[in-house]
Amino acid sequence: MNDARRIGFVGLGMMGAPMAERLARAGHSLYLSDAAADRAASLADQWGAKLLDDQTIGDIEILITMLPNSAVVEAVVLGEVAGSGWADRLPQGATVIDMSSSEPIRSRALGDALQQRGVKYLDAPVSGGVKRAIEGSLAILVGGEATVLEEHRTVLETLGATVLHIGDAGAGHAAKALNNYVSAAGLVATVEALRTAERFGIDPSVMTDVLNASSGRSNTSDNKVKQFMLSGTYASGFALQLMTKDLKIARSLAETVGYPMTLGRLCADIWEEATQRSSPTTDHTEMYLLLAANDE
Repeated sequence: MNDARRIGFVGLGMMGAPMAERLARAGHSLYLSDAAADRAASLADQWGAKLLDDQTIGDIEILITMLPNSAVVEAVVLGEVAGSGWADRLPQGATVIDMSSSEPIRSRALGDALQQRGVKYLDAPVSGGVKRAIEGSLAILVGGEATVLEEHRTVLETLGATVLHIGDAGAGHAAKALNNYVSAAGLVATVEALRTAERFGIDPSVMTDVLNASSGRSNTSDNKVKQFMLSGTYASGFALQLMTKDLKIARSLAETVGYPMTLGRLCADIWEEATQRSSPTTDHTEMYLLLAANDE
């Protein structure tokens, strides 16, 4: 491809791996890194990519991170001690694009720290789950300078069908957390409606049809209830604990800006309590079971 870029990709989990693969299939030169070094090596062999290391870091134009949280992103990009992060070894003018679900205030600080090193920054978290990562149809919410986004728009459009510029650095991560708050609150409301309907004698599948034909329709009723909850598969590909993390980010953001977010606090408490009864592999659609157990 004429617009091939040299891209370092850090974080090859359930979302990161299909995203990185799309970039490789699009003809970009990839340099891979993951906490599981053998996984990075295996995927590099499959895709004809290289490993990201001290010898290759100086070659890349873009460093994409798809990691669990802000603390891990900061440790990887800035390093736990001065000079130990990838940012100190990136070429001047390179761009870090953090596609993780990070904390907006920390993202803004990361952008400032990178600017001091002569490195550009975008926060670009995604929405859509594993299926849309594989399809390349994610929604990508971008914070940072619009001119930097335009430099890398074609790369992001390989990963997402929608690329939205939200605002300054940190705005993408703020929007992602707030979007997931709305999604999580809607899921709880949907499950509670289904469980109440079931106790009254209405089949949950029928009640789902009611919601989808009426004003109660939501992403949960449309894309999760029959597919993952009523089917018993609970395999949406997004962990319950990750949803809880995003809710905490949204709640913390509201506190920082001085907005009470009454429902948001209650919603976060509901998910946090469910998290205490789950494991890291529990899918977030298992709230259908956890809320029922909590109600008995």
